[in-house]
Amino acid sequence: MPVLSPPSVRPAWLVANLVAQLALGLLAMTICLPSMQAWPAQFGATQGEVQIGFGGYVAAYGLFQLVYGAVSDRIGRKPVLLAGLVVTLGASVAAALADSLWELNLARTVQGAGCAAGMVIGRAMVQDLFTGAERTRVMAFIGMMMGLCPPAAMLLGGQIHARLGWQANFGLIALLAGVLFVAAWRGLPHTRPPATGAGMAALLGGYARLVREPSFVLHVAILAMTAGTFYTFLGGAPIVLAGYGVGPERLGLYVMAPPVAYVFGNLLTQRLLRQGRSDRFLMGLGQAFTLGGVVTVLVLGLAGLHVPLALALPMLGMGIGHGLLLPPTLTGTVGLVPALAGSAAAVGGLMQQMVGAFGGFVVGLMPMDGPVWLALLMLGWASAGLLAQTLLLRRTAVQRAAAGHA
Repeated sequence: MPVLSPPSVRPAWLVANLVAQLALGLLAMTICLPSMQAWPAQFGATQGEVQIGFGGYVAAYGLFQLVYGAVSDRIGRKPVLLAGLVVTLGASVAAALADSLWELNLARTVQGAGCAAGMVIGRAMVQDLFTGAERTRVMAFIGMMMGLCPPAAMLLGGQIHARLGWQANFGLIALLAGVLFVAAWRGLPHTRPPATGAGMAALLGGYARLVREPSFVLHVAILAMTAGTFYTFLGGAPIVLAGYGVGPERLGLYVMAPPVAYVFGNLLTQRLLRQGRSDRFLMGLGQAFTLGGVVTVLVLGLAGLHVPLALALPMLGMGIGHGLLLPPTLTGTVGLVPALAGSAAAVGGLMQQMVGAFGGFVVGLMPMDGPVWLALLMLGWASAGLLAQTLLLRRTAVQRAAAGHA
C-alpha cells in the first residue's frame, strides 16, 4: 500500500485541488489560442512559425509526463508536482515578457514541460488516495471537467486578449501556478508508491514488452489519431474563423463545440454501458460520429458555405464521437497488461500529445482561407484511426477463432 500522510483537508477540497492541478495544463494550452490570430502581425511572422509554439507546448506536455511519472514512482508525487509548478510559473512569466516570437515559442515549450507534472501527478494521486467506487466517481468528475476546460479557457482568453492584451493571459497562468503551488504545498498529502526496486532497465523492459503487443500498439494508434484530429481542429479553427471575421473575443463560442459535445458523448457512453453495449459497439459508433462530423465540414466547405456555424455545428458530431471512442480505447490500452498499466497510460498519453503536436504544426503549413484543408487534415487523422480500429477488430476476431479451435 502507498505510504500516505493524513489528509488535512476535507475530501471535497482534496478533489477540487486535484482537479485544479490537472486542469492547469489544458488551461495554459488553450487560453492563448485566440491570441494566435494576432501573433503573425505582432511579430512579423508566418502562421506556420506561430504554430511551432503550439506544437512545442503539446510535445513537451506529452514527453515530460513519462519523466514525471517515473521520478514520482521513486521520490513521491508531491515534490515532483511542486517542481513542475515552479517551472510553469517561470515559463509563463517569460512568455509574458517575450519580445520576439522565438522567445515566446521557447517559453511556451518550457511551460508545457512544467504543466505536464499536474496531469500525470494528479492522475497518480487519484489512484493513491481513492479506492473502489469513490475512485471511479472522482475520475468521472475529472473527465467531465477536462472536457469543459478548453472551451472555457478559450472564452476567457479571448476576452482577456481583447481587454488587456495577449500578455495578460500568460500573467494569469503564472498567478494560477503560484496559487496551485500553495494549494499543493498546504492541501495535498504526501504519497509515495511502494518501493518496487525496479531500475531503469526494468522500466525500459516494461515499455519494450508493451510495444511488442500488437493489440496495445493498435489501441495507442487509435488514441493518437483521435488526438491528431482534435488538435488539428484546435490549431486550425482559429485561423479559419478569423477569415470569417470572428475575433479573439468570440472565438471560444465556436471552438467550444467539440469539447462540450465530448462531455455529452461521455454521458452517452455511460448510458450505453448500462444497457449492456460492448466496447466494440461504442468504438464503432464513435468512429461513425467522428467521420460524419468531419465529412460534413468538408462537404459544406466544398459547397462554398463559409460561415462560422458551418464549421462549429458539424464538430458537435466529432465531439460526441470522441466521447464514445476514448473511454473503451483507454480501458483497452491500460488493461491489456495489468501489471504495466501505469507504463501503458504514460505511453498512450505521450503518443496522444506527440501526434497532437504534429497535427497542430501541420496546420500552419496549409492554406487556411477556408475549411476545406482543415477538414482534409482532420479526415486523414480520423481515417487512420478507423484503419487501426479495423485491424484491431480483425486481430481480435482471429484470436477468438484460434481460442475456439484450441
